[in-house]
Amino acid sequence: MRGRWDDAMGEALVQARLAADAGDVPVGAVVLSPSGEIIGTGRNLREAEGDPSAHAEVVAIRAAASSLGTWRLDGCTLVVTLEPCLMCAGAILQARIPRLVLGAWDAKAGATGSQWDVVRDARIGAKVEVTSGVRADESADLLAEFFEAKR
Repeated sequence: MRGRWDDAMGEALVQARLAADAGDVPVGAVVLSPSGEIIGTGRNLREAEGDPSAHAEVVAIRAAASSLGTWRLDGCTLVVTLEPCLMCAGAILQARIPRLVLGAWDAKAGATGSQWDVVRDARIGAKVEVTSGVRADESADLLAEFFEAKR
């Protein structure tokens, strides 16, 4: 099952490296159409744009919505190198994305299974399918290297 997502995660990792090269936390994301085509890419742009909402997931979701001409991303898949935070989990729900594929878990701020599980909370009614651990070591290593260099 995880091998199915390797190529898409590879593109998300490319985006994460671009974020790191620009001095931002290395998180990258892609949105796949129902047929598996990349319709949106994103990387953290908070530092570059001075925008606290410019997380990789939000950037990719906006690009995908623009590509499709609709905010509803029914049938799409979000692939991201790091588990989404609360804001990004909310964006996933708002965009009606039914499937999330993630690399590394975020033990401090993750909101799709580690600290919180917003996308599968029965009180909300939405159920997002979550696949974790896809190229997790690469994702975690990229983050560790980035923060090590900051210390």
